[in-house]
Amino acid sequence: MSTVSTAVNSAVNAATAATGSSSSSSATSAAMQSISGNFDTFLQLLTTQLQNQDPLDPMDTDSFTQELVEFASVEQQVDMNTNMQTLISMQSTTEATSALQLVGSTVTIGGTTSSLSNATNTPATWSITSPSAATGNVTITSSAGTTAYTGTVALNSGTNTYTWNGVGNNGQTWPDGTYTISVTATNASGQAVTVSTQQQGTVTGVNLSTNPPTLTVNGQNVPISQITSITNGSTGSLSSLNTSINNLNSALGTLNQLL
Repeated sequence: MSTVSTAVNSAVNAATAATGSSSSSSATSAAMQSISGNFDTFLQLLTTQLQNQDPLDPMDTDSFTQELVEFASVEQQVDMNTNMQTLISMQSTTEATSALQLVGSTVTIGGTTSSLSNATNTPATWSITSPSAATGNVTITSSAGTTAYTGTVALNSGTNTYTWNGVGNNGQTWPDGTYTISVTATNASGQAVTVSTQQQGTVTGVNLSTNPPTLTVNGQNVPISQITSITNGSTGSLSSLNTSINNLNSALGTLNQLL
């Protein structure tokens, strides 16, 4: 029985290693072929030993039955891995299609950086969210880290829109580029208030080489998961994209339970 056991263990270990890694579909196909070949060899060896076993000392049926179960289990895992690869490929196509529909939309994403364009008369714009009414001390710096503007802003409870037209404290207009905002806030009693900032921008492109796709906003690659809101009537696209992502997560969860 040692020859049979060696053949089985070799095939099981090789197939398990293939299914346990993030291998390509070609590797999965090779694993299936390896299992099939070794399984045929195993059956031939098993049949030969059964035909030539000693009637006074028969083989232990529990051993080769367990080996049959191991082969079937690994074959099922490889098959599930193949189905998962197909599912991910189909879902990636759906996500890419949904992401392309966002091009041209104005989105709000988490972050402190926004773009200033004097040529198109587009100010740098942020959203500042405060849990209560407060006074915010604003500092805006250039991409080189130079302070371009400092000032104060009255914040209401909730989301506030803050725009900067590029004019610095010295009255000069700063050049086009990306600028970073920093906000510290206090309430009427002088106590510190924690605020968060988001940036707004137009989606100018989609990078389909990443998974999931990323959006180009204000010259930066932004993961779709960072989008908090969409204007220009494109909320249906975000809803469709979120549905696709949720369906993928659900399907992957189901497959994980089966593995």
